[in-house]
Amino acid sequence: MPGGGIILFDGTCAFCERSVRFVATRDEGYFKFGASQNPEGQALLAKYGAGGDAAGTMILIEDGEISMRSTAVLKIAKRMTAPWRWAAVFLWVPGPIRDAIYRVVAANRHRIAGRANACEIPPPEIRERLITP
Repeated sequence: MPGGGIILFDGTCAFCERSVRFVATRDEGYFKFGASQNPEGQALLAKYGAGGDAAGTMILIEDGEISMRSTAVLKIAKRMTAPWRWAAVFLWVPGPIRDAIYRVVAANRHRIAGRANACEIPPPEIRERLITP
């Protein structure tokens, strides 16, 4: 699909990297990916005026808009194959409630999955979808 979205993730988080792999096998090639700590990710964050706390969260840039935290996750799910896309129904839940749950998971993500190896090379199906300058 031309004009797909971009997912920025915490490149030091193994949980986030596994989430990217999970999405990449279920999004039918819609998304491109980038670590928010990389120069390309930093440039996008600056372009969209995202604050300093953005580097530690899941971010979706789609149709010229930026979404963060639970909204990003659910909008990403909406572009995935069934049954995962059905999670988008939770967009109806008020953002503060969704984000409270998101923050609990985010606060424990390093305990759940550990830290990512900065030298890890992504598999070819993801490598070809990484954002580059």
